[in-house]
Parts: sequence; C-alpha cells; structure tokens
Amino acid sequence: MKIILSCIFVLNIAVFANTRVSNGEVNSSVPKWAKKAVWYQIFPERFNNGDPSNDPTPDDIKGGWPYLVPKGWKIIPWESDWYHFQPWEKMTGHDFYWNQGLRRYGGDIQGIIDKLDYLQNLGITAIYLNPVFESPSLHKYDTRMYRHIDNNFGPNPQKDKKIWQREKPDDAATWLWTSADTLFLKLIKEIHKRRMRIIIDGVFNHVGYTFWAFQDVRRKQQKSNFKEWFIIKSFDNPLTPGNEFDYEGWNGVRDLPEVREDENGLNLGFKKYLHKIILRWMDPDNDGDPSDGIDGWRLDVAEKVNIRFWREFRSWVKEINPDAYITAELWWQDWSRNKMYNAAPWFAGDTFDGVMNYRFARALKKFVADVKTQISASAFIDSLRTLYHDYPADNLAVSLNLLDSHDVDRISSQIVNPDRWYDHQASFQNNPKYDVRKPEGAEWLKLKLIVGLQMTLPGAPMIYYGDEAGMWGGDDPDCRKPMVWPNINYEPETTLPNGNSRPADSVKFNQKLFRWYQKMIKIRKNNPEFSEGSIKFIVKFGKDKILGFLRHYKNRNSMVLINNQSIQTSFPLTIPDKLAEKGYLFNLVNKQKLIFDGKNIIIHFSPYEILILK
Repeated sequence: MKIILSCIFVLNIAVFANTRVSNGEVNSSVPKWAKKAVWYQIFPERFNNGDPSNDPTPDDIKGGWPYLVPKGWKIIPWESDWYHFQPWEKMTGHDFYWNQGLRRYGGDIQGIIDKLDYLQNLGITAIYLNPVFESPSLHKYDTRMYRHIDNNFGPNPQKDKKIWQREKPDDAATWLWTSADTLFLKLIKEIHKRRMRIIIDGVFNHVGYTFWAFQDVRRKQQKSNFKEWFIIKSFDNPLTPGNEFDYEGWNGVRDLPEVREDENGLNLGFKKYLHKIILRWMDPDNDGDPSDGIDGWRLDVAEKVNIRFWREFRSWVKEINPDAYITAELWWQDWSRNKMYNAAPWFAGDTFDGVMNYRFARALKKFVADVKTQISASAFIDSLRTLYHDYPADNLAVSLNLLDSHDVDRISSQIVNPDRWYDHQASFQNNPKYDVRKPEGAEWLKLKLIVGLQMTLPGAPMIYYGDEAGMWGGDDPDCRKPMVWPNINYEPETTLPNGNSRPADSVKFNQKLFRWYQKMIKIRKNNPEFSEGSIKFIVKFGKDKILGFLRHYKNRNSMVLINNQSIQTSFPLTIPDKLAEKGYLFNLVNKQKLIFDGKNIIIHFSPYEILILK
C-alpha cells in the first residue's frame, strides 16, 4: 500500500516538517550508480590473510616508523588476544601503543578476493580500499611508490623487488607489472564480474620517507631533479659535520614529506607524474576502455591541497572514465573546538562527487549512542536539515554515510563509551576511563537501531569492515584489529592496554548482527526511495524520543518510525481516508501487518526498535 504524502498523520501532536534533501542545486556529473551503492571499507592488512607465503618479513618493514626491527620480530597470529604482548614485544621495553606500529597480520589482495562472495552475500555493491600502494608501514599512508601495489599484498614479494630495479621511477615507459599488480587487476576483474565497484585511497598531499623521489633529494641534495617536489627548508652543508637537511612533513610528521604547492596546487613536476599514475590504475592497458581499472578515488586530507588542483584532477579522472566516482576526506576544520568542515565549497565548481560524511556519523552518535548528553529527535532532525541545506541533493546522495572508519573508534565502542565529542578521548591511550570491553545487552539494540537509520536516511551507507561481525575497539590502532571470521577460533580478550587483566570477552563472529545488516541492506536496495527519494520528518511527539520520517521516490513511499528509548512505548496513529482502504500497513522489518481498527491504530514499540512501513 502506498503512503500518500499529502495527508497529515495525527500522532499525538505530530506534524510533518517538509524538508528538502538539498539546497536545490544539482550536480549532473555525479555517477548514478553511486546513489544506489552500499559501501564496504577494507583496511587491507587486517581484512584477510589469503596467502601466508607473502607475509611480511623483517626486511619488508624497514624504512617505516620506528625505523628499527626488534630482535625476534614475527607477524602476529590472526586469532591472538589483541592487547596481549607477543614474546618479541615484551623484549622491546615499550608499551602496547609503541609496539602496535610494528605489528603485521598478513592481510593481502588474495584475502580480499577470497571474501568477495561473503561481501556480495552481505549485500555490498561497492568497495573502498585503504591505501594499497607500496609502503613499509601497516597502514600504507607513507607511500614508497604509487606505480606498484605493495609487494606483500601479492604472491611473490621477492620477484616484485627485482622488477622494481629494472624501472626508472620517473619514466612511465619503463614501468612493468609486478605479481602484486597483476593480482590487484584480477581483484578488479572479480569485483566487476559481480557487478560491484572499487575505489582506492589517493594519498597525494604527502609521500613516505622512503618515497623514491624524496630519497633522491636526500642523497643528491640541491643536485636532485626532484628537489622542487618537496618543501625543503634547508640543504645539508657538506663543509660541516652535522646534517642541516630539513623539510616540511604533513602536520609536522617527518615520516610524511609534504608535496610542494604553487598557486594552482601541487608542484608541476609532481603533478605530471601523478597524472600518469591516475591513468595507470584507471585504464591499466591504456586502450581507452576503463573497465579493467578502478572506479574512482577516495582522496586523503583533501583540504590540505589547493582546490584548483582537485578540479584539474577531476578532469583527468572523468576524461578516462566519465562514470568514475570521486569522494574526499573533508573532516575536521578545528578538532580542538569540535568543528567539522562544511564541504559545500568543494562541491561548487564540480570538484568532488561526495565526501566521507562524518557530520552524519556525529549526529547519529549524539542521538542514539550518547546518554547524558543525548540530543532529542528534534535536535537530530535539525542537524540533518542543516546538512541537507548545505549539500546539493546529488552530492548528498552519493556521500559516504559512515558510522566509523580506520580513524575513529568503532560505532559499537562509541555506544559503550557515550557522552564524548566525536573522535575525542576515544581510546585508552588518551583516556584511561575509556572502556575497551565488548558491547552487551541494550548496547547491541542501539547498534541495530543506528544501522537501521543508516540504511534509511539520505546518503550512501558505508560499513567499516567487521562492524557487521560485531567487532569493537577504540580509536587507532584499536579500530584496526584483524577481521573476525566465522571459521577462526579467537583467543578471548583478557588484557588491558597497560598489561593488566580484565574480565574475559569472547571474540567470535556475530551471526545475528550479520543477518540484521543483511536485512537492512536488502530493504534499502529493494526500495529506491531510500537511496534516491525525498524526505519529510514527523516531529514533536513521544517526548521527543520517537523519530519519524517519510521517504518518497516517484510512486514509491515508505514511513520509518523509531523508538530511541530503553523502554517499551506506544502511541495512537490516525490513518487518513486514502490509506484506510487497504486496512493495514506492512512492516518490512518483521514482515508483519499492522491492522487498522477503523481508521485508528496503536503503534507499539520495543526498546530501540525501528519500524519500516509500506
């Protein structure tokens, strides 16, 4: 039965708040497929070890922080207690947070290929990979080379190293394909065969300390052909015993040399080099058909680069593949004051298609996860209205509606640790009161409610790997635990980051939560109003703890009602004449009919329940 939007529901003192999902602007170049996408973010080193033969060795991690390899270093067993020290870690004399930078678990490209059917079964249609280019670190944001996939992600790391030596890094005509590159191209093919899409992280504001051009500058100083690529503060004076070589690192981090900019963005030499990189991964065989390449980019710390460059970058991408998708990390304008960016300037002038929508994530946290500082349904609606006013409709529809990511504590742990600013005091490392335990009881109900809202509100939902499996953890590094799989027996978590013991938390795949994600994704995909429709809010009823909204697209309509309380509750709803003919509403969540008594019905809610009515 259709819900007629022109009617007025009598829900105690409920009224419709007619809200447009935008400021009315339209961006016609936004890819249509991205509006219907259900995203899954993968942190490759921690997702799945599909090929133990390529696991990192001590030699592979040299050149990355902390620039040493402890005696006895080995990769960490996938199933081990997260905070428990391995033998080599005990010998370093450092705490957990120092040691974690040296940890490796062996996740790789084959591991992702092996789990594509799992992702398809979940309902995923698009994948975002954290950096995959060659790098000595676990996170790969310190790029050594953009032209190759990390050799430990491929089947033959030693062979790949020999291939690197046959190339000239600045001459694309000499570039070859390594075994890791070839396997990555197979991953793209397998994803496309399943009618899924893939984007990868573009980290172009800075490079790693081991980046080939920066190392050339470090060796040759003023004589290097690449000295203009970086912000060099001073060169070494060979007549003095000390080394005066100094340079600018991203946010002052010397591991990450920053790329020099001019009035048009990134340095011209680096920009020309980068153009070749974009082409390499978007059209690998350079035949004009981009179907063998990636489907777009997620751009790291995008606000750090002049917007003029991003507009030029967009022209490169769209020339190769007009249907490609570009999204950006535009996040903290002022972290200390809890102020996030309004990304509207980066949508103007046709720059980015979408952004990682942390404003959406923060609003959901404040509405559902928080307790003492919880906002009302009306305040939550106001937060969403502001977002919808700021962003054009098409850009909003394709922005990544995340709940968490590799840079924040997991949504489950946000629920366990409420009443904080988003992404603040979010781990035991900087907040000893942060509780590292597993969620329990009603906390799981809150998580399910948040997921229901994520799948029914405007924007493209993005799942951070393992959330659907019930994973928990604080801010980096705890949000980067190895994925929990059904076929692996994990040690219980019995340790605190400071080494003390704690009550045991069992670690295993949460089948009930997985099925909930499946159900919510299926409802979203089967009802286009949730991905492409307008929204109208129903406000001011149920003591401002009940939220309602209507989604409408063409002749398709749905009404969503949620109880954001720990108690059962109910309220009366009067059905208009045009809706009363059918005699019932159908709840897509439990597949039950809500039968009318004449034109009236009492809506009954369980704690933290969501109803999706047709």
